[in-house]
Amino acid sequence: MEALDSRFCNLKVIYDGNDNNRGIEMSEKYDLIIIGGGPGGVAAAVVAAARKKRVLIIEKEGWGGICTHRGCIPTKALLSCSKYYADLKKLKRMGINITDASVDFAAIKKHQQQIVKVSALGAQKLLTDAGVEIKQGIGEILSPSEVRFTDSSGKSENFSTQNIMIAWGSVPQVLPGISLSERILTSDGILNLNTFPSSIIIVGGSVIGVEFATFFAELGAKVTIVEILDRIIPLEDQECADLLKQELNRLGVVMNTSTKLESLKDTGGSVVMVAQKDGKQLEISADYALLCTGRKPLLNTEELDKLGIENAKAGIKVDAKMMTNIAGIYAIGDVTGGMMLAHRAAHQAKFAADNIFGGGDFPYNENVIPSVVYSHPQIARVGYTQKQAEDEGLAIEIVKSQYSANIIARAELMGQGFVKAIFHQDKLIGATIVGEDAADLIAPLALAVSNEMTKRQFKNWVLPHPSLSEIFNTIID
Repeated sequence: MEALDSRFCNLKVIYDGNDNNRGIEMSEKYDLIIIGGGPGGVAAAVVAAARKKRVLIIEKEGWGGICTHRGCIPTKALLSCSKYYADLKKLKRMGINITDASVDFAAIKKHQQQIVKVSALGAQKLLTDAGVEIKQGIGEILSPSEVRFTDSSGKSENFSTQNIMIAWGSVPQVLPGISLSERILTSDGILNLNTFPSSIIIVGGSVIGVEFATFFAELGAKVTIVEILDRIIPLEDQECADLLKQELNRLGVVMNTSTKLESLKDTGGSVVMVAQKDGKQLEISADYALLCTGRKPLLNTEELDKLGIENAKAGIKVDAKMMTNIAGIYAIGDVTGGMMLAHRAAHQAKFAADNIFGGGDFPYNENVIPSVVYSHPQIARVGYTQKQAEDEGLAIEIVKSQYSANIIARAELMGQGFVKAIFHQDKLIGATIVGEDAADLIAPLALAVSNEMTKRQFKNWVLPHPSLSEIFNTIID
């Protein structure tokens, strides 16, 4: 008997109950189906496709995911605008006089939208160039080997696959008792604001809160931060938090730490917040309120429970290879909880895809993922903070270098900042940078921490002169 033509190996019969109306539909077979087209989903798809695997990626909204549309990209586009405007004040000292500088918020919003569009198109092009099949719509996992895709018109199609990867992302967390409105917004909603507020209350002084505080304050809004803890950015180095607080105060930001929110109401023309601080009631009104009380994994719990995938409020549970308790189903990025960072999601995704399709030639280590606060000044860190090392009882050596000692930082009026390197048993185990360009400066230190570099190895590191990177000379010496 001749071998059956491979084109018909995956045929399935669809029967609708009418003997005169039978149909045959091709059941597509994939090596990997990814649900979610954010940084993690895109990274996994590209890695798998590079290994000549057939990959389908399904995205519900926009390519690039939350990072591109409601997170990293639009916020950094806004912060670049406010920084340029704030930096104009430095120019007079450098002999450059600019008069009549003003803010065109509509133009700023246009810049934000253009950058988002470029990022989304870039993610889509990356996928198509890699040979990944892409579909926009809803992906539903029916079993460990089958996914249903539904497009915007409601038409559905089932696909079979060897592996499935969940990359659903996250959503803003809203405090109990708070109702969102046109004036009470999350970090998602504030990005759609087309009128610049003269005043704004920001509930939450962690990363997202201080970034938006920086943006609005630099452009001239009256900003009030309300934080329940005793300091802003509590996960960052204490000295960094103190320096950022000083800079935000200089911009006119009012900070109410150790303050508990009691109520937040939209009155129609403004918002009114009532809080408790030091045993006294505090009432503040503003044009808008922005809730920056964290994000939580986007969990389709009904779907997960039906499949028997273990999950909790903190996220989907995965093993050391990013696989859920159901063989063949993986989860990466924000849905797994932990550090909700685009580059973490991408790193998890590459690691998972590498393990699925053979290789696994690099380890995944959560402790060497850098994080950045894109305030002005920026704060970047990797590995241990000083407090974490001390809390674990590690014998550490701290090497610190100030921006004020760097000639480029002085020449370009970069202001205050420092690098703090933490060594344990002669190895670099952590580093924190606060200051201009911290996000870029942390990269070589992240490589050093991940490779457990010693002081002796650092001595081979030659830095260009003059450059901001010479701030690392104290680590080398």
